Amino acid sequence: MSQIIAITNQKGGVGKTTTSSALVSGLTQLKKKVLGVDLDPQGNLGFSLGVDIEGRPSVYELFKGTISIQDAISHTPHGDIISSNILLSSAELEFNRAGREYMLRDLLAPIQDQYDFIIIDTPPALNILTVNAYVAANALIIPMIPEILSLLGITQLKETIDTVKKFYNPNLKILGILLTKYNSRINLTKEVEELTTEIAKQLGTVIFDTKIRNSVTVAEAPAHGESIITYAPYSNPGFDYARLAKKVCEGSL
Repeated sequence: MSQIIAITNQKGGVGKTTTSSALVSGLTQLKKKVLGVDLDPQGNLGFSLGVDIEGRPSVYELFKGTISIQDAISHTPHGDIISSNILLSSAELEFNRAGREYMLRDLLAPIQDQYDFIIIDTPPALNILTVNAYVAANALIIPMIPEILSLLGITQLKETIDTVKKFYNPNLKILGILLTKYNSRINLTKEVEELTTEIAKQLGTVIFDTKIRNSVTVAEAPAHGESIITYAPYSNPGFDYARLAKKVCEGSL
């Protein structure tokens, strides 16, 4: 049975896709069988790992039932990917049938045992796509940048997570909060980190010891169809994400 981890935060720009691509690539480097699932209509996860997101079948066709899950999977050197594109932006209105919260869980069920890890990249919104990710997942990782507005995004996640645990997936747990774009020399960083510790307690989780430092290489990597781990392994964020992937692999978070 695979470990299914959703990377989530309703606020954009906090590093969800960078974290997702790094975990897919990093766990693959650690000889694990990994599937990345992109639930963001922007399609950045597949693009970041070299998938032709417009030329390949996507999670949208999968949800519509016009392709099989095997046809939706793109095989890349960085891991297997089910990509997304702008068509998925109609999901909230289009997929309105009863039981729509279970679409992803049910689609992944037949292939779950083929993978050690399934990493789900979620959109920056609390919508039916995010709920599908929470229902399908065993665990959540919440990336955030050490800024006040990012912290507010986490507090607003709590209600959705609690609702999913109550009605759909009682076994869902939060592995932890991942601080990204981290700079310990900035006073605000330390202040927000202290506040985040209190929020983490309310969520029944922790802030990861591994923090992701910033670098221009984070922005450069997707243009080369690579994760930060393979594009710039000796950069600060490359090293930090490799450390995070190893801890995920070992189950030591």
